[in-house]
Amino acid sequence: MLLTLAIGVYSNTTTSTSEETFSADKSAKTLVDEKMVQRYKWKQQELRLAIKEYFDKAIASGQIVGAGVSIVKGDSIVISDGFGKRNINVDAGVDGQTVFRLGSLSKGFAGILAANLENEGKIDWEAKVSDYIPEFQLGDPRNTDKITLANILSHTSGAPYHSYTNLVEAGLPLTEIAKRFKEVDPISDPGLTYSYQNAMFALSGEMMYKATGQEITTSLDDRFFKPLEMCSTTMDYQTLIHTENVAVPHSKRRNGWRSKKLRNSYFNAIAAGGINASADDMAKWMRFLLGHNPEIMSKQALEEAFNPAIEIKGHYKYYQRWPGHQASYYGFGWRIHKFVEDRTRQEKTIWHHGGSVNNFRNEIAVFPEADLGICVLLNNNSRLARTVVPDLYKIIKKVYGQSATEIAFNSVPNNLLHL
Repeated sequence: MLLTLAIGVYSNTTTSTSEETFSADKSAKTLVDEKMVQRYKWKQQELRLAIKEYFDKAIASGQIVGAGVSIVKGDSIVISDGFGKRNINVDAGVDGQTVFRLGSLSKGFAGILAANLENEGKIDWEAKVSDYIPEFQLGDPRNTDKITLANILSHTSGAPYHSYTNLVEAGLPLTEIAKRFKEVDPISDPGLTYSYQNAMFALSGEMMYKATGQEITTSLDDRFFKPLEMCSTTMDYQTLIHTENVAVPHSKRRNGWRSKKLRNSYFNAIAAGGINASADDMAKWMRFLLGHNPEIMSKQALEEAFNPAIEIKGHYKYYQRWPGHQASYYGFGWRIHKFVEDRTRQEKTIWHHGGSVNNFRNEIAVFPEADLGICVLLNNNSRLARTVVPDLYKIIKKVYGQSATEIAFNSVPNNLLHL
């Protein structure tokens, strides 16, 4: 009995001690989490003020009319906001829900959709264009037979620079444009030369339609926009012009800015330039690209679109003059840049694209090592677009740390923001 009593007393004492230790550990962890969240919120506010100052200055100096800006860090949307005006003649300002035309940022959506379908076995990177679009021909039949989905998504079909972009802008159906390529002389064999395209790239949408039986608009909606709750993203002219919170394009005049009409262009070539979206939706898109929605698409499948397919040679492109730039490549709907951090001298990556349509000018840049995304949507052409990515990256580094690694380390998991 004495032994049993002693064991019982010891057991109760041990249990009590364990519970106290657990309670203390839990309290300490809660305190640490609360401090992390508080620090995160301070940094977020510091970043917002710095970003606001940057765009307010650009507006005051006449560089831009309005901007939709989104910044994602980890699985958290740090900034989704607007600056300036939707229309220079109206007081309504840009906010996170204001819709802009994306232009060639649309190509990144097409590349990711292709990676999604390839991962499901519905289409292959080496699928021949002529197998899906029999009326297509570029050069002789032997050359035509070599041109693949991978070639048109990476601008390596061998077609001359911007072949038939004029026909896209004239509104011709893609099936009609595809027939016209037989009149074009290729400048190289497929896969050898980078030559930027709109009409050729847009044929990827036709190939994916033939592979799935769904229009590219339906595939993008069902696979990405609806699950990600990208509610303001559209792909047709009628919806765009009936959207209340929409930015209008502007052109520069001697005495300031002049508003212009939204045009019905590139909606015949969705994959190349026909998507419209807000800063809010672009933030959700970047969080997805960083791999934070694995239930929609795995990170491994996503990264198929970011494999370098061809080097973009030279040093005359604006992005080739960004700080620390080492080399640029094109994947599937994305430019891939390699750059070196000033302080660490480590090579890092940027997944990037610019877009220009109907006097809108946009930039998206995703930094995978930093778990960071930056998107800027402008309703006018501006030289600011050439440097806005490194400018904002510099501001973010100043707030969160001096390198991509430190930026990622300073991220706060989304679940901690709701303590």
